Amino acid sequence: MLRLVVAAMVVTLMGRLWFLQVVSGAQYVQAAADVRIRTVPVPPVRGQIVDVAGRPLVTNRTRPVVTVDAVALAHQPDGGRAVLERLGKVLRQPYKQIAEKVRLCGPQVPQPCWQGSPYEPIPVAEGVTVPVALQISERQQDFPGVRTELRPVRVYPFGAAAAHTLGYVQGAKGRDGLEGVYDGELAGRPGRKDVAVDNTGQVTRTLRQDPPVPGDTLVTSIDSRIQTIAEQALDRALEGSGGSSGAAVVMESKTGRVVALAGLPAYDPAVWTDGVTAREYKRLPLLSQSVQGEWAPGSTWKVASVAAAAQAGYGLGALYDCPSGYTVGNRVFRNFASADLGLMTMHGALVKSCDTIFYRLADQLWERGSEAMQETARRFGFGKPTGVDLPGEAAGAVPDAASKKAYWQATRKESCRRAVKGYPELADQGRAAYLTAIAKENCRGGGVWRGGDAANFSIGQGGVLVTPLQLARAYAAVANGGTLHSPRVGQKIVRPDGTTVRTITPPVAGKLPASAETLRFMRAALSQVPRKGTAEEAFDGFPFGKIAVAGKTGTAESFGRRDTSWFASFAPDPAYTVVVVLSEGGRGGEGAAPAARDIWEGILGLTERRTFGPESGSLRDQRGPSERDHPTQERR
Repeated sequence: MLRLVVAAMVVTLMGRLWFLQVVSGAQYVQAAADVRIRTVPVPPVRGQIVDVAGRPLVTNRTRPVVTVDAVALAHQPDGGRAVLERLGKVLRQPYKQIAEKVRLCGPQVPQPCWQGSPYEPIPVAEGVTVPVALQISERQQDFPGVRTELRPVRVYPFGAAAAHTLGYVQGAKGRDGLEGVYDGELAGRPGRKDVAVDNTGQVTRTLRQDPPVPGDTLVTSIDSRIQTIAEQALDRALEGSGGSSGAAVVMESKTGRVVALAGLPAYDPAVWTDGVTAREYKRLPLLSQSVQGEWAPGSTWKVASVAAAAQAGYGLGALYDCPSGYTVGNRVFRNFASADLGLMTMHGALVKSCDTIFYRLADQLWERGSEAMQETARRFGFGKPTGVDLPGEAAGAVPDAASKKAYWQATRKESCRRAVKGYPELADQGRAAYLTAIAKENCRGGGVWRGGDAANFSIGQGGVLVTPLQLARAYAAVANGGTLHSPRVGQKIVRPDGTTVRTITPPVAGKLPASAETLRFMRAALSQVPRKGTAEEAFDGFPFGKIAVAGKTGTAESFGRRDTSWFASFAPDPAYTVVVVLSEGGRGGEGAAPAARDIWEGILGLTERRTFGPESGSLRDQRGPSERDHPTQERR
């Protein structure tokens, strides 16, 4: 029995050895090879981004680049610190700055860091001089793992212009703007390089290499000439008004194609070429004001309120009284400067921007329990993203009874705390006292949608928020007969050989809740705003015979800060819509309207004050990020 048992064990062992070495031998050979073979992606040349006329907005240029091998550094006795310190002296960069660029990203590693493969050369400096490149190449004993090579890098011929729209590329995964949305087409197809490594991770030889396929070109609807005009007009307006931030949007009214998106503060996206330090990253104004900035729209909102009134049965040609004030509950809501403008139709209410007519209409609708104004505003496209082909778009806000109650419930505990504690951290005692009074009121009770809320809503205040792009889309729809488009910046994708891969068409997102008659009425009224209304001074002497600009001013109150300045406009030929907003820019007719006039004149070449071309003009960079405007009425 013992011999049988031993024989059986020997046979079993031999069978197992035969199975492992003969039957499964190839599988285990491959597994062993996989342990020592690493695949490194070979990046392709990235496709260009060009404007509607084919002028490069983002292109590539071959430059000397200093790269670092992270694996080679890791094999140094000190982890590569001495190498990076010597490299920093040659490049005239602090050790910390270079170290941040070459550290590998991970769950506990903040930006900036390297997001690519550790076996891929990490760029730390581009455009180095020939003497510096030679110094590094000829002293490899001092710089193990450091190389200089010619590599394509992203170049931005127009500097900070359209920086937020174009976006950036950082490492293998960092993308934003058009660079992110159309990354699949722009990136091309990477090649691959299989390398053998020893048990310490050092590369011993290259086993296989497949070449990459270059990326396609993205043709946009951006007109770089108009983009430059808008950037410079916005910069001058903010300089003159003392505003902190702003945006300008130019859109084709009939198609929904975006012609220009300007926003300040801006920055030069070339900063990403070498990678950024942690300090630089924190200072970068990355918010796209035209797509992500949200402000109370003020009286530009009244096109939606007029449409709501018409839907609710109010006659557009009927006479309405425009007194200096209108009482809702125990509070008097006043016109700007308490002006008593007498009797007028809805035409006059738009041209002269009478508030009290809209207060009365909103109060009456509220008493009926109607949410006609909220429903109309949502069908104008407000309160949700437009669907533009750019990332991170803000939705804005269309407040109503449900949202007010939800907000009150979410903040009541904090309101009660502030009712007792107050706001000792605020230097402005008047503001602190005001906020404390509001906190006490909200602690006792709240969350009920009242007539005052409806009155504020009707003139684009009281929690209403829009983005410049949302407002431009709505006014474009008024101009084109009621069609809301989902805006597009991309126009087509073109292969390196010039053939078109696909055409990008802005989809139709909906129709305005207004009849053709109502839209004609609004266009006729808005055409008089720059001639005889609230923008008359800003457009004094403007050649309306050459371009019939129509529009609406907006002035939104912001507690503790200057008013937000708006001007939304359109013209039939060229069929463009132009919207300008200036945070803390003052009255709409004094800040935003003159800037919009500059853009319209520049579009037609009516003035010669602008220069055009790469790096033309001087845009102010590094302005602080915008803050949401919180209208005074919102807290009352």
